Amino acid sequence: MSHNAKIKVGLVGTGWIIRGLVKLLQKNTDMTVSGILTRREGVIEGLEIAKDFVFQTPEKLFLRSDVIVVSTGDPIYSTAVIMEAFKYNLPVVTMDADTMVTTGTFLAKHGLITEANGDQPGCLATLRNEILEMGFTPLVYGNIKGFLNKKPMFDDMSYWALKQGFSLSSVTSFTDGTKVQIEQALVANAFGAGIAQQGLVGIQTEDFEHSGFQLAEIAEETGIPISDYILSKTAPPGIFIVSTHREEMRNELRTYKMGDGPYYHHYKPTHLCFFEIAGTVKKLMQRQEVLIDNGKNPTISVAAVAKRSLEKGDFILNGIGSFDTRGEAVRIADELDHVPIGLLKNVILKENVEEGQIICFSDIDIPPSIALSAWFDTLKEQRENMKINLSVGEFNNQP
Repeated sequence: MSHNAKIKVGLVGTGWIIRGLVKLLQKNTDMTVSGILTRREGVIEGLEIAKDFVFQTPEKLFLRSDVIVVSTGDPIYSTAVIMEAFKYNLPVVTMDADTMVTTGTFLAKHGLITEANGDQPGCLATLRNEILEMGFTPLVYGNIKGFLNKKPMFDDMSYWALKQGFSLSSVTSFTDGTKVQIEQALVANAFGAGIAQQGLVGIQTEDFEHSGFQLAEIAEETGIPISDYILSKTAPPGIFIVSTHREEMRNELRTYKMGDGPYYHHYKPTHLCFFEIAGTVKKLMQRQEVLIDNGKNPTISVAAVAKRSLEKGDFILNGIGSFDTRGEAVRIADELDHVPIGLLKNVILKENVEEGQIICFSDIDIPPSIALSAWFDTLKEQRENMKINLSVGEFNNQP
């Protein structure tokens, strides 16, 4: 690529994020859309690009691109496409926390990949970099959620999907909490944090600063930073970090209106999704900068939990955004047989599953996929790390 040439950006997906990015890049002086890969056929409403730039075959897109941006919400499909992109030595930017938390650790071993700024995990990564440079120590990585209904109704979700221009599955996953669980699991893995409990704490509050301090107290009791969220109708729709600083800096921080300590609240009131992807693409291409990924040794996953009683023989088309299941963050070590909700696609139940129960691999027949193999590769390494940690612990406890 010539030093002065525009970066040729290939896009995967045709949802809200990609449609917005197409419009944004049309006036960008540094980048241009090289094409879009989609599984859809026919005219795609709201996709403002000539049909000659829309492809059903990955190779046609990859041969004309310098970098790939993926946003599909389908970890099984995205994983396969990303692995194919790596064969063409293409770096990949995702706004697809669903994929990153499911197979991101595996993908990072095979190519250059980063989650983008703009969605909550990327915004938290950017804010984290900023406060680390100022000497703060993060205790809580927080997401701000305005509404939660773990069992939304089909008619309500259809109404909001049409009103907001999102897919039905996206709106459902936002509403039932699956999306925030996925995002915060990714954040935990990226920064070596933990979770306070299965499904996160999710303090309901109208005082988002004080609730952040409550989470900080929980983190200190836990002994490690935690990733979590608050539920507030009045807080800004962004992200926050609660941190500490050195005791001797309290007076200076008080002078700059940061409060009396020991906890300090940092927040970004917005997350602008596709508007912020371009900056991540540029940094990846210019400096190979990885903003956030799932880490080399993830400890947190998002398990599929039944929204209703499911029976042997039931078919589940899709886990994320369905009316059968929702996602809950879990410690992998506590639930080694759980099915990550990103893998729950086109499966048949072999056993009855009660409402609220975690679905396990022993409960289902699941089709083979690259994503499934990737998960078991990551799980195998996690099991080996657990054995190493256990051995060290046993050694340290020897008299």
